Amino acid sequence: MPISPENRKRYPPDWKEISLRIRKERAEDRCEGSPGHYPDCRAENGKPHPVTGSKVVLTVAHLDHTPENCSDENLRAMCQRCHLTYDAKQHGMNARKTRFKKVGQDDLFKEEPK
Repeated sequence: MPISPENRKRYPPDWKEISLRIRKERAEDRCEGSPGHYPDCRAENGKPHPVTGSKVVLTVAHLDHTPENCSDENLRAMCQRCHLTYDAKQHGMNARKTRFKKVGQDDLFKEEPK
């Protein structure tokens, strides 16, 4: 997944190397699956996906959706199908925030002072 410009600074300077190591060395150019959805995917990078038929492009997902947390346990190589499915809830929340922001109601997502 492309990194949005507003989140770029949240990634470590060596993110490209970390991502490459996870995809190539640990996952051996295959999808490691999406927890709770497609745990045994194993689609191969650059080849047609066995289910969708689209060309597989491996990405690295943060399981906790926190770019600063780049521990190996928090990272997983995923094909588009697995990554989009895993992140669907997060994408939905982000879309909702964007829609509310456009109509001037983004204050609904601000935390109350304690």
